[in-house]
Amino acid sequence: MSIKSLDTLIEDIYKPLEDLSKGKPLPLSEEDIDIATQGIKNAIMHWAFPEKRNKEFSLRMSNIGKPERQLWFTKRDTDSKQTTPSTQIKFLYGHILEEICLMLVRLSGHKVTDEQKEVTVDGITGHIDCKIDGEVVDVKTASRFSFLKFAKGTLSESDSFGYLSQLAGYEEAEGTNNGGFLVFNKESGELCLYQPEDIEKPNIKSKISSVKKAVVLDTMPDLCYRPVPDGKKGNMKLPKDCTWCKYKFECHKDANNGEGLRIFKYANGLVYLTHVESKPEVEEVL
Repeated sequence: MSIKSLDTLIEDIYKPLEDLSKGKPLPLSEEDIDIATQGIKNAIMHWAFPEKRNKEFSLRMSNIGKPERQLWFTKRDTDSKQTTPSTQIKFLYGHILEEICLMLVRLSGHKVTDEQKEVTVDGITGHIDCKIDGEVVDVKTASRFSFLKFAKGTLSESDSFGYLSQLAGYEEAEGTNNGGFLVFNKESGELCLYQPEDIEKPNIKSKISSVKKAVVLDTMPDLCYRPVPDGKKGNMKLPKDCTWCKYKFECHKDANNGEGLRIFKYANGLVYLTHVESKPEVEEVL
């Protein structure tokens, strides 16, 4: 069997599936099925019986790339939050879909190794999803909107979840530099492989050092993202990366001359205004 590389991964995954569409059976062995079944079983067990982890805040590869101000709030968050049932279901099918992706990778003839290997860089620990053909690959399931950032290679323009730092940390630990993200679009079933250039990935050691200092400061770090114009009437709103953050109200409590964020219900969703020069002609959420 010829040695494969990441360059042809998506093409190689799609080829047997195209044959399946023509009525040809997949070249799946019982061993292939057993590996996939065990992976799905492990994913369900991991989801259903979570480890008893220290409830205190800690920095990990999975969060080291998030905005420093957000991490500062997280460290001081004493709320005992419970995940909603719908979110738990999303976690479950996300884990299962990731295992299905790896089954397709094996079926395509590419080599999968080092699944869930623990790695550490400067005291920050994480678990890589796997290596494919010797390179670190993080497997993601994504919405249509998020998928486009990977497919179009624009993740570095909007990476509030810190995925690039996560990959950079894994690669630093493993001594590789040509890895990437295998991403599954949950809405369309599409796959893409995004291999960021070195210039898009942060210097992870510098990043770790900066974040460690930021989260222990007595005063909160600078804003993660600056407000942006909402139309042409002088109003300012939170950028999209801030709208998902649970700390947005506390973070912007001084907005609108101390009133805090004002929320308006537009046809395409809620808009959080930090400055209202001209009140929008839509419903305000009070």
